[in-house]
Amino acid sequence: MSNEDVCVLIPALNEEATIGQLIEDFHSEGFDNILVMDGHSSDRTREIAEKKGAKVVVQSGRGKGQAIQEAFELIDSDYTVMVDGDGTYLANDIHTILKPLRDGSADQVIGNRFADYEAGAFTRLNRMGNRVLNKLFGFAYGEWLEDILTGYRGYTLRAIKSFDLRETGFEIESEMTIDSIKKDHRIEVVPITYLKRHSKAATKLNPLKDGFRIGRTIYKMAKLHNPMFYFGLIGGVFIVAGLIAGIYVVSEWLQGVTRVPLTVLTALLIIAGFQMFVFGMLSDLIVSLHRENMRTLRKMHDHEKD
Repeated sequence: MSNEDVCVLIPALNEEATIGQLIEDFHSEGFDNILVMDGHSSDRTREIAEKKGAKVVVQSGRGKGQAIQEAFELIDSDYTVMVDGDGTYLANDIHTILKPLRDGSADQVIGNRFADYEAGAFTRLNRMGNRVLNKLFGFAYGEWLEDILTGYRGYTLRAIKSFDLRETGFEIESEMTIDSIKKDHRIEVVPITYLKRHSKAATKLNPLKDGFRIGRTIYKMAKLHNPMFYFGLIGGVFIVAGLIAGIYVVSEWLQGVTRVPLTVLTALLIIAGFQMFVFGMLSDLIVSLHRENMRTLRKMHDHEKD
């Protein structure tokens, strides 16, 4: 099968220890259209990538998310496979990524690192953080995708041109997945192998800082996709706070002490909590209607293509 319709996208920043071998491995698998988006590397990443035959573009801004957004504007291939340049992924897994795209059964394919990972590939903190964020994503969007933060993904041209992306950092993976769900893209998860990081390839991810930012993105974007989850969580916090304050007020009242200001605060917290639930329900109805309209438009589009 010809692979001229596939662009291999590699966002890279100071990956001189691994980028050359990775490009060679993709060449050996039959993929020559390789685009390296360089994030202003201070080492020999660009030089090595160009020597190995890849097209290198230095991104105009900063951050992985900004690099991917800029790359998507440049790409016009039918299929795009995105992979990190740190040598933790195998080039031969690209065939597994591409199959659902070429079969027409998926618009986005996610490589599940947890299906087969090398000992030491994940630290305990990273593994726990991934699980927490995957659970949060599942509760927020109703899709349990095993590994929303993977750096090995595949897209159709229609999918990447439909994205409306704003995140500039490591939150980009979760944002792309959320945007796909919002636009009713077909998503498929496939097993891949995940390797231990090369000893000379330092991680750019801060588990705590970036993990918090990713979690914040998942929650923030739920406002437009699952407002019941977004407002319900806020409402739940208000109600719990009101109940705690209310228990204290009642206990004080039983002892003959009246806490008028705290009583008012308790009532306001509980009322605000229930109002948040009402906002969530109303917003959920609007989002459900929008989603149904999107499905109808997609069916009409597919019918016109046939």
